[in-house]
Amino acid sequence: MCWKNGQKVVVLHWKNGQIMLKRKIDKYLYDFFKTNNKALLVTGARQTGKSFSISHFGTTHFESFIEINFIEMPDAVDVIAQAKDRDDMLLRLSALADRPLIEGKTLFFFDEVQECPSIVTAVKFLVSEGSYRYILSGSLLGVELNDLRSEPVGYMDVVEMFPLDLEEFFMALGVNDDVMDVVRNAWESKKPVPDFIHTKLMELFRLYLIVGGMPAVVQKYLDTNNLQDVLAEQQAIIRLYERDIAKYDRNHKLYIEEIFDMIPSELNAKNKRFILKNLNENMKFSRYENSFIWLKDAGVALPVYNVEEPTVPLKLSRSRNLFKLFQNDVGLLTCQFAEGIQLRILKDDKGINFGSVYENVVAQELYAHGFELYYFNSKKQGELDFVIEKDGKVVPIEVKSGKDYQRHNALTNVLANPDYQIKNAIVFSNNNLSRINKTIYLPIYMAAFIKKATLPSITYTVDLSGLR
Repeated sequence: MCWKNGQKVVVLHWKNGQIMLKRKIDKYLYDFFKTNNKALLVTGARQTGKSFSISHFGTTHFESFIEINFIEMPDAVDVIAQAKDRDDMLLRLSALADRPLIEGKTLFFFDEVQECPSIVTAVKFLVSEGSYRYILSGSLLGVELNDLRSEPVGYMDVVEMFPLDLEEFFMALGVNDDVMDVVRNAWESKKPVPDFIHTKLMELFRLYLIVGGMPAVVQKYLDTNNLQDVLAEQQAIIRLYERDIAKYDRNHKLYIEEIFDMIPSELNAKNKRFILKNLNENMKFSRYENSFIWLKDAGVALPVYNVEEPTVPLKLSRSRNLFKLFQNDVGLLTCQFAEGIQLRILKDDKGINFGSVYENVVAQELYAHGFELYYFNSKKQGELDFVIEKDGKVVPIEVKSGKDYQRHNALTNVLANPDYQIKNAIVFSNNNLSRINKTIYLPIYMAAFIKKATLPSITYTVDLSGLR
């Protein structure tokens, strides 16, 4: 899929005889480079498809696309670091290029920029010179890249990529735009989805629980339909993450590895909170804090923090050391569970507790849509799976995987509390859309539509008559 003159054009991307995945980032990149002259840094966890999407965009929309990967070309790091000024930098870039430099029609792609901080700090001068366009990418492997984000303020924007979300996964499997429009209209009008479509999307949702959204894993499924091949691809990604942990944080790697490995078991626990005593009976949170921060900053795990009150702003009542920890991809989560769970999920086995994997999907979707993740727990009122701020109001969210989806004591208690002034709540379940009083019951796949409102463009002209 690409865009021409602002219109969506459906194009199947082929590589080595295989259909490539369509990603939402395609349109973002097109709009970004059409509307401004800044550079763009694309971040995200490893294996989320950053390099492929950028390469496809660059080769499609620029006459000359030049890629410099600082891991594959380690000599380039020294070549660029030794540049004396802007003109010298351009000269060195031209020497590294394997294609002609065409003014106004060349896109430089600097990949794995965490290996070459000097190129990020040089972006300001390259952008101001104006001959070429620049896009950068790097994995969220710790504080190095986070520190680099703020360097060229005003000259570079930052966007984060995630695994395929539900909409992208459905598109990859062949669900057409007309079907998604029907589902979106049902969401907007708060009416049930046609039963046939609902049944099929629930089937695809269960497949998403197994495959997840890592592009290489989704592609493997599309190519083979073999869940053993899918599992092998997921295990390879987990091993890659474990190598990254050892490489990028040697001082805390044992803590980080232990926390990462415990995510599935902690989510399967009754309260899903991460309990430090399961790591070490005598260990304090302050000792482990940097390890949790590393996993979050690397995009490997998604923390959901407890709030003392479900009131705006949620951040003010956040508890720093009380949280749940989710995987960045639900497919990697199910991969770490006991063997055989994949087939049981496909068969909708009622003997499985789907709670943790359902919640992981909701956490992924909300995070990818820009929401801060919180939950609420009170001895008197009970626990809410998620609370978010949407349109300036708190929205409580419950995630139900069983038949008793309308039974939610904590949600009922919170809605009845006049101090919180909560107008609406959401319950995700396997069932079709319905509404009872303040609570809307949504099929779990409609987590794809919980998004922040787009701010309208505001133009204001000051009347200076009489002052000139």
